[in-house]
Amino acid sequence: MGEPAGNLGIARRYLQALERGATGAALKEFLAPDVVLEEFPNLLTPLGKKRNLAAALEGAERGRKVMSRQMYKIKQEIADHDRVAREVEWVGTLAVPFGSIPAGGQMKAFFCRVSRIPRREDHQAAELRLFQGLVANGTGKWGF
Repeated sequence: MGEPAGNLGIARRYLQALERGATGAALKEFLAPDVVLEEFPNLLTPLGKKRNLAAALEGAERGRKVMSRQMYKIKQEIADHDRVAREVEWVGTLAVPFGSIPAGGQMKAFFCRVSRIPRREDHQAAELRLFQGLVANGTGKWGF
């Protein structure tokens, strides 16, 4: 089992990679081969979605076309053995118009992410769960 402090560092580096727009191998290094990313319904993914590794990497590529910038601010975090839980504020700047939000407009969400940080030799699925967050639609109104 990994050390909790080390796992917090891995989780922080993962968010930093997302902020840099990492895709492909740069993002894959954070994800177990049998990862399951679960995104709950929100404005960008109204029905929510579960993604395996290939779909997660493909989604990161698509996301770079939609968002010109993403920022993650950790509000709270805790680690216990190989599990990390974080409350995060996300702000995404749109590269293209989305609904009534113009390119350059921002969307905002608050979410809790629970991650399992597997050891390199551990082949059990790592889970990343993105829980429902409120997302601003650029007009001051909030929606799911």
